[in-house]
Amino acid sequence: MSSDTNIQPKKKKWEFPNVFALLFGLIVLTTILSYFIPSGSFERVEKVINGTTRTLVVEGTYQTVEGSHLSFFNIFEAVFKGMEAGAPIIFFIFIVGGAFGILAKTEAIENGLEALVYKMENRKWLLIPIIMLFFALGGATFGMSEETIPFLFIIVPLAIRIGYNSMIGAAIVILGSTSGFTAAFFNPFTVGVAQGIAELPLFSGKGYRIIMWVVMVSVTILWVMYQANKMQKNSDAELDLIDKKHLKQYESDLEQSEKKEFTLRQKLIIAVFILTIFGLAVGVTRFDWYIMEIASLFLLSGIVIGFIGNLSVNEISDGFIDGCKDLATGALIVGFAYGVLVVLEESMTIDTILNFLANAINQLPSLLSAMGMFIVQSLINFLVPSGSGQAALSMPIMTPIADLTGVSRQTAVLAYQLGDGISNAVTPTSGVLMASLAIARIPWIKWARFILPLLLIQYTLGAIFVTIAHLFVWMS
Repeated sequence: MSSDTNIQPKKKKWEFPNVFALLFGLIVLTTILSYFIPSGSFERVEKVINGTTRTLVVEGTYQTVEGSHLSFFNIFEAVFKGMEAGAPIIFFIFIVGGAFGILAKTEAIENGLEALVYKMENRKWLLIPIIMLFFALGGATFGMSEETIPFLFIIVPLAIRIGYNSMIGAAIVILGSTSGFTAAFFNPFTVGVAQGIAELPLFSGKGYRIIMWVVMVSVTILWVMYQANKMQKNSDAELDLIDKKHLKQYESDLEQSEKKEFTLRQKLIIAVFILTIFGLAVGVTRFDWYIMEIASLFLLSGIVIGFIGNLSVNEISDGFIDGCKDLATGALIVGFAYGVLVVLEESMTIDTILNFLANAINQLPSLLSAMGMFIVQSLINFLVPSGSGQAALSMPIMTPIADLTGVSRQTAVLAYQLGDGISNAVTPTSGVLMASLAIARIPWIKWARFILPLLLIQYTLGAIFVTIAHLFVWMS
């Protein structure tokens, strides 16, 4: 008998399910559970609070009702209905993403940063805080995430050239953007979406968030600088973190690369971008802008930036399409997340779940309720790494729970924001993180061990921020 018959087919290695598979599985699971969970409803009333009309759940009004069970085909309809329900947020993400795609096509930010890097090369100790502040501001204002990936090709070789290693280079980019993203004050994809669902004025509470941003980003920068200094003192041991072959390749790539000119056009583009962020701040604080006006502002800004950058009409269009492509995953996740909500609402089981959770949490002090939200949101982010997708999935449930348990809606949004943001630096389900580590040639397990102390510090700070917000800033 031929030896070929003894060859066994290789078993496929288990892979963590894609976020779309997880969310569709959640739609199926909630449909099945709707046959076992009693249907029920709360009374809801509309009240004007601080000039904003809110739909509030009336505590103590829950009662069971006769509900309708969903059919097998309703499972697949839920995805379409979820896309419909999340359409404003989905198209907002696409339009703003498209505008940033046009900005990216001009290479203004990339060349501006590269010019700064070359200028500061002889004062390398200043490079870490300056570059990290740049990424942190990007994370705080427009949710800089996927946009950081191209910068790794610049920063990682630079870090190696000035005496650090790829771990420090990756940390400058990844931790700079995630720390700013975590404590964002003008991020339309996280704070904006969550506050919209919670029926809060857009970007309200920014004063506290700016303080939080300063603390979180400062601590992160100091930690990276400490690690860089420690690496240089113990360079032989730290160099084990990277493959020496890769080190030589990085140095070769850097020597062959040409310095790009930071042109006057690109400087004007940066000025227009700064004016756009300023206009966003004025619009939401003075004129009650919401997602339609913000999306329109960014679209206008993108077109103006395209023409300043001397792009043709077709190049502007291509840049817009590329930007939409980059955020397509996050936008579609919103629709799938809303699909879960559709099942819960149509089966009339969402209020039953809310009543159960509220009764359980009501037995605890309200501070523990706020902390519980922070913990739950942190865990959800490992399954749904998209910030806007997580907001769409969790905030429709967390908002009424906050009302029922004496937690401010603003604090509930803060718990979501911190829970979503901190774990972005380590979650293996994040495509952005894994792509970044691949470019830096760093195994995920080594990265996780490296940043574990910082994560513990950030989660401690997050718990402190949620506690202070609940007790002293946004008392319900």
